[in-house]
Amino acid sequence: MLFSIEVNNKVITAQRGETILECLKRNGVFVPTLCHIEGYSPTGACRICVVEVEGRPDLVPSCSHPVEEWMKIKTHSPRVIRARRAIAEMLLSNHPDDCLYCGRNGNCELQNLAIDLNLREKRFSGSKNTLKNDYASVSIMREPSKCILCGRCVRLCETEQVVAAVDFIGRGNQMTIGTSYNHGLSSRNCHHCGQCILICPTGALSEQQHIAKVQEALHNPEKHLVAQFSPALSVGLNENLGIKAGKTADHIIVAALSKIGFSKVFDTGLATDLNILENASLLAKQIREGESMPMFTSCCPSWLHYAETFHPSILPCISPVLSPQQIMSVLIKKIYASEMRLRAEDIYTVGLMPCTAKKYEILRQEMLIDDLNMTDAVLTTRELARFIKLYGIDVNNIEPMLPHSPFHIRSTAAKLYGVSGGVTEAILRTVYFLLTGVELEPYKIGEVRSGSGPKFFTMEAGKYKVKTAVVSGMSQVQKLLKEIEAGKKNLNFIEVMACPGGCINGGGQKIGASDKDIKTRSKVLYEMDEKENIRVAHKNPIVHELYQKYFDAPLSNKAVEFLHRRRLEKKMEGNEQIL
Repeated sequence: MLFSIEVNNKVITAQRGETILECLKRNGVFVPTLCHIEGYSPTGACRICVVEVEGRPDLVPSCSHPVEEWMKIKTHSPRVIRARRAIAEMLLSNHPDDCLYCGRNGNCELQNLAIDLNLREKRFSGSKNTLKNDYASVSIMREPSKCILCGRCVRLCETEQVVAAVDFIGRGNQMTIGTSYNHGLSSRNCHHCGQCILICPTGALSEQQHIAKVQEALHNPEKHLVAQFSPALSVGLNENLGIKAGKTADHIIVAALSKIGFSKVFDTGLATDLNILENASLLAKQIREGESMPMFTSCCPSWLHYAETFHPSILPCISPVLSPQQIMSVLIKKIYASEMRLRAEDIYTVGLMPCTAKKYEILRQEMLIDDLNMTDAVLTTRELARFIKLYGIDVNNIEPMLPHSPFHIRSTAAKLYGVSGGVTEAILRTVYFLLTGVELEPYKIGEVRSGSGPKFFTMEAGKYKVKTAVVSGMSQVQKLLKEIEAGKKNLNFIEVMACPGGCINGGGQKIGASDKDIKTRSKVLYEMDEKENIRVAHKNPIVHELYQKYFDAPLSNKAVEFLHRRRLEKKMEGNEQIL
């Protein structure tokens, strides 16, 4: 039901059931907030969003108060502005004065609020937070002194990721946000997804930096630097570099890193094609044999950690195939090293990923081959943008370069891995071919692309039916696992991504990206799939060459040795669970 209200002396349309903040935003009226998360129930904790409602003695938090008929609202009256300034000044009174050195400088909601409210002097000096920084996690760093207790990370971790790795501790002015028993984020609950970083309004949460490690290797004459980049990073980088979004940055990445000093820059897509062939062959084998247990994807390290911690009984159902990042690193340190007559230990492999959990993945013991890390460092999308700027590369005037050989050809199916549903679509294209001997027509599977909730699709391939599910965000995963355990769902293949929407919304992507930005990233990947020629992994000529020369065939002993994970017993190293 629609009705009219008055806002700043102008009549606007409101909808029954929405909050004042939602109504104002829909009508183009901006009201600042520090605790609100769109799509979540409001808390009204920060009070920055207060507005003045005629007839009400107190200011009203717009994020939690429902809009009512005939309301007369002032969003920027002198009283409202005084209240917002007072709240902001209180927050700043005990906040560190190190904006110049903070990674969020220029992209901090508290800093922007102070600018918008014209705060130019520090009138109050509160007691500083003396809690030590938390460096325990291999992926995420916490700086409690910069925390403003907005509670966003607490709510998202509990509601969306259903692990509650952090929570409020203490009461009153002694309240903080921390982990159980102050063990740090290395505790078992956190699965390194980095979604908390994306919604933190300040610099209290950030990724563990690998830039210094890469710089050190770059200036070591004994190291041969090789980088690989994922599809989701290549469509998210432009936003971090200040370039208009809507196209892939593949050629910019190759050119920039070549100028900086990398010997080779590969597209991870080739390794993704190998991942597709192995998974599709395994799934087709299970379908033919009538396997009753579903097969879960294994390319998301956050999902692996979650399953190992909370659902160890399903571990045998998770695909043993390595993630594309790790497969590419194996190709680099085993095949490329051999062809270039280099020692594997002299090659420094850098993964360029949209994901903070990839920093955790490279340290898992099962990823070692001959006691050697296959991937030495991981730079997130944000880190890569800073790295390129650090070396003074003008991306607007750089000559584009194609990914380097010998791993320079990939299918568009590999690019689809960057978006939720893309793994399923890419694998089903090849599964159909393996089961029927003919190509799937058309290649596009729209049923796994649309919508944000769990997606279910049954593909008919000759006499076989392949029942699939696509979930992203651990809350969706938890619900689906309960339905499977209760016998309500009978599935053959389940794609799991920890980050809502998939890697295009990974924890290493741009902070503050809008829903439109995220949809644009997926649109670019889908457009690439429509325009290019090689749209299935099994038509990649380099993939066929690699199998002929090195791996024999999908699921062969050699393929299993190099392209599959090694199953290890669980053990604890310090507070971090490495498996």
